[in-house]
Amino acid sequence: MNPSWRFDTGDVFGGLAAMLVAFPSAIAFGLISTAPLGPSYVGYGAMAGMVGAIALGLAAPLLGGAPRLISAPSAPAAAMLAAFATELASPPLGLQPALIFTVLALIGLFAALLQLIFGFIRGGRFIKYIPYPVVAGYMSGVGMIILLSQLPKLLGLPNGSPIQDALNIALWNPLALTVAIATIAFMLTSPRLSRVIPGPIVALLGGTAAYFGLALYHPSLLHLDGNDLVIGKMQSEGVGAILATASVRWHDIAAFDPDILQQVFVPAFMLAMLLSIDTLKTCVVVDTITRSRHNSNRELIGQGTGNLCASLFGGMPGSGTMGATLINIGSGGRSRWSGVLAGGFALAAALMLSGLIAWVPLAALAGILCVIGVRLIDWHSLRLLRQRSTILDFVVIATVTATAIAFNLMVAAGVGVILAILLFVREQIKNSVVRRRSLGSQTFSKKQRLPEEHAVLERKGVETVIFELHGALFFGTTDQLLNELEPHLGKCRYLVLDLKRVYSVDFTGAHLLEQVAAQLNEHGAELLLANLRPQLVAYFTEVGMLKPSSNVRLFPQLDDAVEWTEDRLLEAEGFSHGEGEAPLGLGQLHLFASASADTLADLDRYVHSRSVAAGEKVFAMGGEGDELFLIRRGSVRIELPLGGGERYHLTSFGRGDFFGEMSFLDRAPRSADAVAATDLELYAFSRADFDQAASHHPRMANLIATRLAHALAERLRQTNTELRALEEA
Repeated sequence: MNPSWRFDTGDVFGGLAAMLVAFPSAIAFGLISTAPLGPSYVGYGAMAGMVGAIALGLAAPLLGGAPRLISAPSAPAAAMLAAFATELASPPLGLQPALIFTVLALIGLFAALLQLIFGFIRGGRFIKYIPYPVVAGYMSGVGMIILLSQLPKLLGLPNGSPIQDALNIALWNPLALTVAIATIAFMLTSPRLSRVIPGPIVALLGGTAAYFGLALYHPSLLHLDGNDLVIGKMQSEGVGAILATASVRWHDIAAFDPDILQQVFVPAFMLAMLLSIDTLKTCVVVDTITRSRHNSNRELIGQGTGNLCASLFGGMPGSGTMGATLINIGSGGRSRWSGVLAGGFALAAALMLSGLIAWVPLAALAGILCVIGVRLIDWHSLRLLRQRSTILDFVVIATVTATAIAFNLMVAAGVGVILAILLFVREQIKNSVVRRRSLGSQTFSKKQRLPEEHAVLERKGVETVIFELHGALFFGTTDQLLNELEPHLGKCRYLVLDLKRVYSVDFTGAHLLEQVAAQLNEHGAELLLANLRPQLVAYFTEVGMLKPSSNVRLFPQLDDAVEWTEDRLLEAEGFSHGEGEAPLGLGQLHLFASASADTLADLDRYVHSRSVAAGEKVFAMGGEGDELFLIRRGSVRIELPLGGGERYHLTSFGRGDFFGEMSFLDRAPRSADAVAATDLELYAFSRADFDQAASHHPRMANLIATRLAHALAERLRQTNTELRALEEA
């Protein structure tokens, strides 16, 4: 059985405890979400909160990717729906409450469908990467809209009063204001009063208690009929209330004006994003506590399914809630059953408690909403004004917030998307696209060169310039790259660009490379591109950059490109590197250069000629053998076998050089493969033959040991030079 479905008795207690936290909160959030529609719809909002808690609790755990997560209507959903309802009811839209109620249902429905799409396209990891300034500005705008919309209700102004009437003290209702102040006080002090019961519940209970305390002096408050300070009676209770809520939400759907749909998509997208972020943030916290790992894409599918069920049955959308989830874990919840049981317990509570909703004071809801609105405003963003480097982030937050207040949340969402793009471009431009720059006299290929060849490369290598790029090569970084390349375009013979870490190139970037190639071609220089991703090769071909007649060459690895430039520089100085080269004799090998004729004659008796075809192994890693190989013609690659059939190129040796010295010196098994890159002609000199020659010709053995040590020292010195150049680059 899947461990996430292994039932434990702790799941019963965890589910019950989670319901006691999530269900009252769901009622409060439902009340809040429809409060802008007036007293006749607040009751339906409360029932929508109940239905949301039931549907999310029963459906989300079945398909979700975080087994102990408790899902229910949440503060972000309540705040955003209340803000949308206020916006839809205000000019210039001015929609009727019944139509707004249906629009809110469609927003929840489309948000659920979007969450399902996010999960199916594996977008869980990308949702978390929305720039924080955009989210902070949007939520601050929501908070400000909530404050402005709830202030008349908090002061007890007549229904439909404009915000400017809040300045007229004569219109304030002392009873409503008293209840609101008491509610806000309980909301702010709730952490001290109870660490188990959520703040909105403590505040709602405190505000309701204040209302009934006032009723002792104003008996009229104990009557529901004609009482504008409370929600009032609903048309039905229990199962009838649930069915009535669903019926009210959807009975006008057949006659729904399609033009209103344009008011739905942007809010639905923003709601889906914020609910998904809220859920995934809770999942990360749960992973830390339980040392588990959630599946973000599967969790989005579970949340989408739960919100879809909630919307279809007239419920309010929600997300994974932190408080109820932590209570579930702390009370013994271990599997998905705890979430399912929380939904079941919520259903039982809804059937029994719906009649109590009528006595909830509207001023208490306004007080809770105002506190939530204040908390949604990102006050910490004011600290961004202290440093020049963060002022732009503050401007983004302030711009999105101001747009939401001055226009609406949909326009603010569009502005947020544009600013997110600008923030991305800024981050790309802030860091240089050039990761490292070096010259061919500092960075060498993996092919070992003879001392006289290496001396040429140190002198002529300045004609090769190597740039390692990273990030995105697009319109925002091309000018920066051109500024770095320009000083070298008129001087170098070979410009090497390593694109291994470049993940994207747009048309502007491709056009820049085409311009660079044209400038190089004017004085006979060439552009070498290494490590191109297959999609970039196809793209460069499509835009016409890789023409057969162009001076642009492609190489699979940076080392291949550097080695090619080295060969060209050496050929220009008279060094031969081709298949037509003649095999070298002993005296022509670097190791025995300037040796006497007698020494070479003695040595000839101990070395053995060997031929190896291209692609064949001279020796294999782990193999026995103590021979030192001297290359008369051709080249050899030293490779390290990796897992999955992959091979790592360590170094290469060419004509006149030697290899295999490690096993020759310590007689240990071979540490890598030696593969013939071309047809090879070799001299093989075993350690046994060397020891025998040393006993008869000690001067010859001393010469070989000295030359071998000197050659190895030169290789180490070259390596140190390259490491220093890399560190300084």
